[in-house]
Amino acid sequence: MQKGMTMTQKILADHAGLPYVVAGQLIEANLDLVLGNDITTPVAIAEMQKMHTKSVFDQDKIALVMDHFIPNKDIKSAQNCKCVREFAIKHEISHYYDVGQMGIEHALLPEQGLTVAGDVIIGADSHTCTYGALGAFSTGVGSTDMAAGMATGKAWFKVPGAIRFNLTGIPGKWISGKDVILHIIGMIGVDGALYKSMEFTGDGIRYLSMDDRFTIANMAIEAGGKNGIFPVDDVAKAYMEEHGKRPYKIYTADEDAEYEQEYTIDLSKLKPTVAFPHLPENTKTIDEIGEKITVDQAVIGSCTNGRMDDLRIAAMIMNGRKIAKNVRCIVIPATQSIYLQALNEGLIKTFIEAGAIVSTPTCGPCLGGYMGVLAEGERCISTTNRNFVGRMGHVDSEVYLASPAVAAASAIAGYITKPED
Repeated sequence: MQKGMTMTQKILADHAGLPYVVAGQLIEANLDLVLGNDITTPVAIAEMQKMHTKSVFDQDKIALVMDHFIPNKDIKSAQNCKCVREFAIKHEISHYYDVGQMGIEHALLPEQGLTVAGDVIIGADSHTCTYGALGAFSTGVGSTDMAAGMATGKAWFKVPGAIRFNLTGIPGKWISGKDVILHIIGMIGVDGALYKSMEFTGDGIRYLSMDDRFTIANMAIEAGGKNGIFPVDDVAKAYMEEHGKRPYKIYTADEDAEYEQEYTIDLSKLKPTVAFPHLPENTKTIDEIGEKITVDQAVIGSCTNGRMDDLRIAAMIMNGRKIAKNVRCIVIPATQSIYLQALNEGLIKTFIEAGAIVSTPTCGPCLGGYMGVLAEGERCISTTNRNFVGRMGHVDSEVYLASPAVAAASAIAGYITKPED
């Protein structure tokens, strides 16, 4: 007897031209968007050249975003961007974003209306799963797969099985999408959803903003997930209608869809959560931290937490206060548009008066690239998505992952803490 399909399976079936797919099935699917950045695209370009392909499959369905080491930090990063820039000019790529127009890719593309519900999207960056917040199937791939995608407009997938996360209840004060996903990763582990579709359902979703949902979907990969995906409700529709340039298609899971596991999470019971070194699964609630953990640096930004909600919360906590002595606080708006809005709302002034610095949009410190590299023995409280050994600098440094609220409060206190109620 034919079982029902999940959201992800329905999207993949449609893009493969098939009436039905099952977990584990190998398919070839048509792509709506292929994404690359300044680190991964040069490798993809080299691979595409080996294919002797004269042109890309569709100049309007490729997005190249210069965001990791932009503005260029050294000769190598300048060479990488030059390679991508020349490729974009040669192939007349419509969606090429460089200095002045760029932003952190996973915040920029939804903002530009390039990702909508029902899409199949691949990107040569592991956090491409972010766009599942809008009801798309999006996943990270290697540069070789990106090259094949740019050349053919197709990609091979093994259809993932699914895990359902039923979110209920109303989140308390200071609880954000970052706390939700850190709680989930702490619960199931960094391989708890290995090659699975993490499908979020439940009446609690209505209390999560789009920024919260982007954060949760963004970190699906940190639980090993193939993708994360949310149902398309009025909040998602409003976002797409505000930003979108393309029609979208809504897919819903069948009532008899198969889920390998199901979890129910009461959002009202969550507490601010921190991931300790050196894995995102190594979580503790703020109440479980016994000792005083001092920090040398705080980073508020990244593709996970550099959006308007994040900056507003951080500014609310910093307003009228000062960053602790010996703490470096770096705030990074995720896109030029977010930067400008934060400027217009007075948030940038608040950050600077508190003693923080505000950077141009960049991924820089998240991967230990620049704009916040850690020295030996230093600790950073960060709103980024990974805290592996040496992730942000020296192998003997430490990264603690947290929400913007906890990062801002910790920057002021000088040690890891939650905001005052």
